[in-house]
Amino acid sequence: MAESNDTGDRGAAENALSGSPTPRRADDPEARALRGGAESAAGSEGDGAPSPRLRTDFVRAQVEEDNRTGLYGGRVHTRFPPEPNGFLHIGHSKSICLNFGIAEEYGGACNLRFDDTNPETEDMAYVRAAEKDIRWLGFEWDGLFFASDYFEQLYDFAETLIRKGKAYVDSLTEEEIREHRGTVTEPGRPSPYRVRSVEENLDLFRRMRAGEYEDGAHVLRAKIDMASPNMIMRDPVLYRIRHASHYRTADEWCIYPLYDFTHCLSDALEDITHSVCTLEFENNRELYDWVLDEVGYTDPRPHQYEFNRLNLDYTVTSKRKLIPLVEEGRVSGWDDPRMSTLAAFRRRGVTPEAIRAFCDMIGVVKSDSREDLAKLEYAIRDDLNRKAPRVMGVLEPLRVVVTTFPDEETDWLDAPYYPRDVPLEGSRKVPFTREILIERSDFQEDPPKGWRRLAPGWEVRLRYGYVIECEEVVKDDSGRVVELRCSHDPGSRGGSAPDGRKIKGTIHWVSADHALPAEVRLYDRLFTEPDPQAGPEGTDLSDFVNPESLVVAAGARLEPSIAEDDPDTRYQFERLGYFWRDPVDSTADALVFNRIVTLRDTWAKRATQVPEPTAPTKRTEGGTAPRTEAGASRRPSPPTLGPEGQARFDRFRGELGVSHDDARGLAANPVLSRYLDEAVDAGAPAPAAARWLVNELLREAKDTPLESLPVSGVNVAELLSLVADGTLSVGIAREVFADMVGGGGRPFDIVERRGLRQISDDDALSPLIATVVDEHPDEVRRYREGKSALLGFFVGKVMRGSGGKANPERVRALLARALEEV
Repeated sequence: MAESNDTGDRGAAENALSGSPTPRRADDPEARALRGGAESAAGSEGDGAPSPRLRTDFVRAQVEEDNRTGLYGGRVHTRFPPEPNGFLHIGHSKSICLNFGIAEEYGGACNLRFDDTNPETEDMAYVRAAEKDIRWLGFEWDGLFFASDYFEQLYDFAETLIRKGKAYVDSLTEEEIREHRGTVTEPGRPSPYRVRSVEENLDLFRRMRAGEYEDGAHVLRAKIDMASPNMIMRDPVLYRIRHASHYRTADEWCIYPLYDFTHCLSDALEDITHSVCTLEFENNRELYDWVLDEVGYTDPRPHQYEFNRLNLDYTVTSKRKLIPLVEEGRVSGWDDPRMSTLAAFRRRGVTPEAIRAFCDMIGVVKSDSREDLAKLEYAIRDDLNRKAPRVMGVLEPLRVVVTTFPDEETDWLDAPYYPRDVPLEGSRKVPFTREILIERSDFQEDPPKGWRRLAPGWEVRLRYGYVIECEEVVKDDSGRVVELRCSHDPGSRGGSAPDGRKIKGTIHWVSADHALPAEVRLYDRLFTEPDPQAGPEGTDLSDFVNPESLVVAAGARLEPSIAEDDPDTRYQFERLGYFWRDPVDSTADALVFNRIVTLRDTWAKRATQVPEPTAPTKRTEGGTAPRTEAGASRRPSPPTLGPEGQARFDRFRGELGVSHDDARGLAANPVLSRYLDEAVDAGAPAPAAARWLVNELLREAKDTPLESLPVSGVNVAELLSLVADGTLSVGIAREVFADMVGGGGRPFDIVERRGLRQISDDDALSPLIATVVDEHPDEVRRYREGKSALLGFFVGKVMRGSGGKANPERVRALLARALEEV
């Protein structure tokens, strides 16, 4: 499964068979050459907000180059090839958006092909689930294929290699094959069966197919080079015996091809042009080309390109590691909203638009990295903020009796669905009655300094309603507050005090008589550690399961306006977060709502707090998921910095406003901290400078000690000023930064020497845009017929024509106007 984050599972299994370690990515000079406009990825500022990103990436740049040279006659054909052995997950979404997106943008085609060569783990149910997930993301394939469709042709290709003396049947055991493989410093030893004749190999291979041998008795191996520095090329295994029924071919076959043999030939059989894989398959590219060359494929044939897989903090995508959590009942299933599967994100209420925006935000590059989960949460919030109506709900109700409001009377208040900064209209009626419910956490008998909610003798504004004042507190025998008795100001209807007095706080509420009962599930991150797989050998993944990843508010009450709404409606419960009805458990008589995402990143704040005692948790019936009662204290992640580092962290976060993760990365390194101070002293905005130091400087430095780099914080400040004033695009700025780190020099001098100034002038851009529009009449016609995704195609053409110097935002605006006027 080339594009998935499960390649580690599959790759580990197949490399164990061939005796090779999991392939490691070698340093690729092409990555530096393509950096800049081609390798632009979004950073984060504050609460995960993205910085501007050039749309072009190195894969699209390669497509552009192939179209320019006419390698495929202008044809673009990609594919998405998952293995149907489980649910698709968030890692797959990046590959889905890349492969289907490129096909859309360049007027090409994208196949959905299931790499189903492992009969012991695959099932048609996973095929159907994958189809559902891809369509949910908003894509449709041009052809549906299965590797099992090609079993006969793959077998014929294998015999072709045997006849050419390029493959042989090996009878070593799996362990012996591994021992003969050698190491990264020692060449391998040839198998004693490597000298078998073509006739003997053909006979053995045909008898393998006929089912004459037990599993493991023989394998078919390529005959390449046992001394190759690329261990993948040391006679890799191509076929193995598996007496197992296949979900599509039943018992027709008992030998099955391995991934490296199947994938390249499937690409060739489908006339794929650009085969995009994740970085762990970079070393496999040599074998990809070898197989196609040896069976007779010549250009134009598929070529493989590798991009960085999606590694997301606080997330695990390996099915092998998640299965125990499912089987042990720590989650309720593969669609549990805390899981990383697309089915889980869909059930939680995340929209496909948010997933696509996130994939666009993080970009496509050729270097491994980890993505901050805050970026995904930002994309989800940004999407929901623009479309979710606002309503009120109370998770842990506290009864309030408004003693001055007439009994049996209901005042129906007007309440808008959207705030002023959301360009949508609509309102609903909210009932106000003598008895209302407020959030228990919005009242304190002994309020701390700065408290802005309700307390004895204090006033507070009810959202859309009246100003009330707490006059009496009623407690039960145990001393717990069970009711508040308040008066209201009749002249404050709508929330304004008639005498102009200042009311410090506003809280949400619902009518006790009209509110709808509901169970509200507050989902949070499943793991407490950013990289739960990075623990020492023998660490159990369950050690890092967040015991508060699901908090259940079983007695919640919601305003009645939602009763007749479409079940698919996503809401912002004011002051609480974004929610929607659980599509599995919620019914008209028993509402269940899932929290999609909080209103802001709460983990950044918790990570700097002093740890509190762990709250007790309870298990659901059947032991299917850990839950914590609403209102229980939460345990924050404990700080890991020393006293000096913690002081730096506090200053970066508090005084300079640096994002949480960037502040931690800087605070842990005194040299980086000094660079940030220099940049800020030179006038750079701290959040932007921090982002460049953490993301760009560390990537460019590689293993070079930071203190020996020919760069300073003053250089960083100058570079950021060139981006801010429009002299440089973000992508070109990265190219300048690479030069700064590699050879030193002021950014301004590098820009002038290399002629890298961004083109933002309309008069200079208009001729480029006119030329691109004139040269592509068919694409213009399709764009005007509704294929709006082609705008990216035109932007890419203009950017390439300008050598990456054009201002992409200005190009996009001018193109949109020009395409409408054609």
